[in-house]
Parts: sequence; C-alpha cells; structure tokens
Amino acid sequence: MALTAITNAQIFDGEKAVGVQTVVIDGGKIARIGGDAPQGIEIVDGGGATLLPGLIDAHVHSAPGSLALALRFGVTTELEMQGMNTRENRGLITDDDTQADVRSSGFAITPPGGHPSELMPEGFRPKWDLPPVMPLMPFSTTPEEAAAFVPQLLGRGSDFIKFMIDDGSVEGHPGLPALDQATVNAGVAAAKKYGALTVAHALTLEATRMAAEAGIDGLTHVFMDQPHTAEIIALMKDAGMFVTPCITLNASMMGITGSELADDPRVAARLDSKWDQTLRSSYNRYPQGKLDDVYDTVRALDAAGVDVLAGTDVSMPETFFGGLAHGASLHHELQYLVAAGLTPERALRAATATTARRFRLGDRGRIAEGLRADLLLVDGDPTSNISDTLNTRAIWRRGTRLAA
Repeated sequence: MALTAITNAQIFDGEKAVGVQTVVIDGGKIARIGGDAPQGIEIVDGGGATLLPGLIDAHVHSAPGSLALALRFGVTTELEMQGMNTRENRGLITDDDTQADVRSSGFAITPPGGHPSELMPEGFRPKWDLPPVMPLMPFSTTPEEAAAFVPQLLGRGSDFIKFMIDDGSVEGHPGLPALDQATVNAGVAAAKKYGALTVAHALTLEATRMAAEAGIDGLTHVFMDQPHTAEIIALMKDAGMFVTPCITLNASMMGITGSELADDPRVAARLDSKWDQTLRSSYNRYPQGKLDDVYDTVRALDAAGVDVLAGTDVSMPETFFGGLAHGASLHHELQYLVAAGLTPERALRAATATTARRFRLGDRGRIAEGLRADLLLVDGDPTSNISDTLNTRAIWRRGTRLAA
C-alpha cells in the first residue's frame, strides 16, 4: 500500500476543527499529522476541501449491497442494531475495503411475536443468502430467559446487547407483546456482569423511562409519542445514557418522505432505482406525531450534555421501510440534527468521535496518529454548512481510496 499525503485541507478531527494540516497515511493507518509531506509519495491536494473522519451510522439494519452503498457516501462503519453481521459472519467484510465495516448486536432480546415482527408484511421473505452461522433468536418472556441469553449472544459474536422495549403503540399495533421491567432489568444486569454494552429500542417516553431504570447504556431512538419533560431529560442525563435520535426514522414514521434528499443530484447519482423508490416513500405509521416535539427533545438532550449520536435505522430497499437509504440518510440525519439546534460541529461529532467513544471503537472516529485511515474529503466546509458533507471528493477505508 503506497504512502499517501493529504495536503491543504481543513481538518475536522472528530472533535473540533484544527485548521489546515497535512495528514499522512501509511499501511491503513494515519501515520502523521502536521509538517510537510514526505518526498516521493502520492499527494492528494485537499485545497478548498475539509477532511473528516469516516462517518459512522449508529443505527442500521444491513441488506445485500448496503455496506458498499454506505461506503460510497463516506460512511466507513455501520452499527447494526439487529442483523446477521456478528463476528463469526463478517470475516470477509472486515478485510474488504470496498464496503463499510460493521459491528452488530445480532438479534435483540424481545418476546415471541414482539417488535419488530409487526413491521413485516404477511408472507414477506427477504431475498438474500443465509450467513454461514445463523443468528441466535433470543425470544424472552421472563427475567431468567433474558439473563440466560446474554452470554449466549456474546458467545455467538454479538458486539453489544439490544433490548426491544416496545408495545407497538407507535407502529399502529397497540398491545404487542413487550418486555416488562423485571425482564429488562435482569438482562441488563447479566450484560453488565460480562462487561457488555447495552442498548434499547424505545419509541415512547414510558419505554425510555424503563430503559433508564434498568441501567441501559444507550437508546437507539428518541421517544416520539409526546413532548419531553424536564424530569425525563434529567433522568436520562443522570443515567449517563447516550441517545441515537434517528430523526430520519421519526420523520418517516410521521409520513415525511426522503424525496427532497433523493432529488439532490449528489444523492441521486449514487442510488439505484430501488433505493430511490424507497427513499421517496415513508413508514407513515404515526402520522399524528410532531416533528417539532422531536426537535425540542433532541435540543434539550444536547443542552443537558447527553451524548447524541447520529443514526438512521435504515434497513432494506422496500417501500414499507421507506424514507431511508444507506449512506445517504446519515447525511440527512446530520441535517436534521442541525435543524433541531445542534451546531454543525456537534452534529459531525455525533457521526464520528462521540459514536466511536460510546461504542468502544477506539481505533476510529477521529483523525489522530495511529488510528485507522477511515477518511472522507469533501468540498467546502461542513463545520459551517452541514450540507457540504455530501460534496464527496475522496473516501478512504483503512487507507485504501475508494474507486470513483
């Protein structure tokens, strides 16, 4: 692998803008920051551009080709919140620099017939090859079952443990089987015993309260059923939780499509017709929801010092999972975070350093010597205009530049 120096670009290092500095890539890692470019190596002139760490989408569900699509948008890592890319199934992905890297919860702890079973149309079967090792289905109805599944999930390669706390009310299926407080508590306690990170799906304020009481590390959604209160914000802050709001998903649940994003030529050029059709659709399961309430909640969480992460809940190219597309929707989420009141720098941090830190990915998410050379070079300055993240000039995954 040839030595490469990226010169003349403004640097956002994952935490803050640090001005114009030379970044030298060697052997898939960032070898040096600052100084002059060494003689006799490949030079990439970043004049007029900003160099960012590769973006991380903190909430996805993979589909055939989705990791390659994500990488085309500069998303170098996806965090799979239910799926098959656990450690025993992703060996080829780890070494393939044409697609995003991935970490996975495996399948989430949920009761039989619980979320997300209600999202699938009757008779629907995803069309993709089965993995070498089939995932564990940790259906649980008691504290004992949930606790027992935790070491099994970790032993099968789950990188973190996910709990579904959902009665179906937001998805139009009230009365869905749901985990009770005792079962969540027991599962989380077992995960803590093994040192495992825990996350919870929670779309309502009450489910959020349950997650906080159980000691969940982070939420993969922000509640959308009612406005926030000072009490719930304080509870989340005091619990030390992080939150991945997935505003893109909440908007889609309210019937708001991604058509405006799909019309952007910077996006359209990278999507096939199936993903374009999906992006122009929506879930439309909670049309009574208010996006302004979600904005207010996200702004309050950020103001309180709760770590906000950037994620989308994108899954497969089907219109009933509409409003979302891998890679593209993370840029949309950054725009939504800024619309909610975050500064562009704080939004960028949510897709880089903050997510890497909270998910214990110490080798990425920042531009620092010795870390993976997962990098995104964009024209303009997204620290002042967040939309500039879509102005892709170059993408590197482990120091390998993605072919145009």
